[in-house]
Amino acid sequence: MTNKELAAKIIANVGGEQNISILTHCATRLRFNLKDNNKADLEALKKLDGVLTAQIKSGQLQVVIGAKVNAVFDEVSAQVHITEGEAAVTEPSKNKVSAVIETISGIFAPTLSVLIGCGMFKAIVSLITGLELLPSDNDFVTLLSMIGDLIFYFFPFFLAVSAAKKFRVNEYMALALAAAYMYPTIINGAAAAEETGVTGLNILGITVPFISYSSTVIPIILSVWVLSLIYKRIDRLVPDFLKILLTSMIVLFIMVPVELIILGPIGSYAGTYIAQFMDWFYSIGGFVAAALLGGTRSLLTMMGMHYALAPLQIQQIAETGISTLLVSALTANFAQGGSAFGAFLALKDKQMKSVAASASLSAVLGITEPAMYGVNLRYKRPFGIAMASSAVAAAFLSFFHAGAMAYAPPGIFTIITYTADSFVFIILGAALSFGLAALLTFFFGIPKEENKASKEEKTIENENDPEADTLPDTSAAAGAELTVYSPIHGNVVPLSEVPDEAFGSGAMGQGVGIEPDEGKVYAPFDGTVEMVFDTKHAIGLTSSDGISLLIHVGLDTVELNGQYFTAHVSAGDPIRRGQLLLEFDLDKIAEKYKTVTPVLVVNTDEYASVSGISGIKADNDTPVIKINA
Repeated sequence: MTNKELAAKIIANVGGEQNISILTHCATRLRFNLKDNNKADLEALKKLDGVLTAQIKSGQLQVVIGAKVNAVFDEVSAQVHITEGEAAVTEPSKNKVSAVIETISGIFAPTLSVLIGCGMFKAIVSLITGLELLPSDNDFVTLLSMIGDLIFYFFPFFLAVSAAKKFRVNEYMALALAAAYMYPTIINGAAAAEETGVTGLNILGITVPFISYSSTVIPIILSVWVLSLIYKRIDRLVPDFLKILLTSMIVLFIMVPVELIILGPIGSYAGTYIAQFMDWFYSIGGFVAAALLGGTRSLLTMMGMHYALAPLQIQQIAETGISTLLVSALTANFAQGGSAFGAFLALKDKQMKSVAASASLSAVLGITEPAMYGVNLRYKRPFGIAMASSAVAAAFLSFFHAGAMAYAPPGIFTIITYTADSFVFIILGAALSFGLAALLTFFFGIPKEENKASKEEKTIENENDPEADTLPDTSAAAGAELTVYSPIHGNVVPLSEVPDEAFGSGAMGQGVGIEPDEGKVYAPFDGTVEMVFDTKHAIGLTSSDGISLLIHVGLDTVELNGQYFTAHVSAGDPIRRGQLLLEFDLDKIAEKYKTVTPVLVVNTDEYASVSGISGIKADNDTPVIKINA
């Protein structure tokens, strides 16, 4: 599928162009603010070739693409005829926390490419001077330093543009406010204040303090936000024939003094105190604080909340020269890559081994989504192992005062942006995170019931070794007998004894009923998940031989609306016999509902006969339905 085709299908499945309010992207995800989230078809998006997953977090639809997100974003924006950050008038309502996270994400995401590029130059300069390859006053080093400082020194200008788009106000007015912050009188006055004793301008008895606003984050964001509130009000008051002359003049006359006297100092001091608080937090919390952030960093990334840390990390770099917060990103990325590598070593399925290998490489290069969504979350345990390994590695690095000198996606090529008492500790920390995750995943990360070679591989192996143990073969030929194994541990009863006419009569297909002993549903054959009901109380499967099976946990349990149910698979997922599909709280459900679970062959009419095997105690190795093709 080409990027153009993928973009068209994404647009269709988010509710069409008319449903898109704001479109942005980060390093791996398309981020949509939709007018109506209910119009987005998440399951259809997840099935698209080229989409790793899709989710709605903090009121924002995130379509995870991976490394080619820029190309796909260009196609999507071209087809819907909007630019990044452009908005319609209507936006969905959100709670305050979601709105803040979304705002921060929307402001910083467009600056990331320049931020990362400049950060790499700062790292190169540090490497050259640290190894004494060239002196720091060398002209070439000076040039590289200039490139590295471009966005960091003039950050208010970059943020002014993206904040203006986010708050829907004139970008050039926002740039004018940034220019006021960076005006030479202010910047030079701040630099010379200690020497001259002049700390500001005196305007009608009011002091305009000299503060260095280069590299600051909060002041310009506050100013553009206030600008968005004032500009529209002033514009409405000014007569149409005077707007071009007066609106901007009045707004600037109000905003420049307000920002230099009130907003700028508040934002500057807030940024300084935030950076000092983070240093204090790490000094007090020590390795515990580092472990906590290292362990939860992947969760924040998964939920799209890691951008909420961006201003804190950038402020730390601006104030202290390094960011301790970014260490957690390094350990989390290497841990996710390590878990994927451990899965590669442990898995028997050659296709999944290939996926795990490439995902592991992608993670250590800085892009973790393929490892997280394609491997680690799929098998559940590797993701938890990666979180724990990242926590251990982050705690280890905290003992050696580790930090990042630049804002860049953490990976093998950007590891030079990190510093510690000795750079060797950065290498050891990354290796610890990767190695521990790989080792634990190899031994404990892949459940045995989910680690089986594909049927094609087993066939080849069995041809070479006639005495090899095999799972029962369910490949069908005309007149062949097919088997459905029990998806639930419990007592098997005849379908006719299921106290529900639609099921018990066989109108929906022949099969059996099972009284569960535990709250787990396993795959009864190799095949594919066709449907997981929104309420998670039922699941539809298709075997590799074409058997369509419905497993309906309990009776009338749709009324629970998903409560007490947890799905571990989604529509379109391939499954192996014995793989865990669903979990449910048997005791809670049994308080109000009958838990007998119909297991039905819904395409019964396609077979010569379908018969249930009842009156037995079954586990997931017990045949419960026999089918004559």
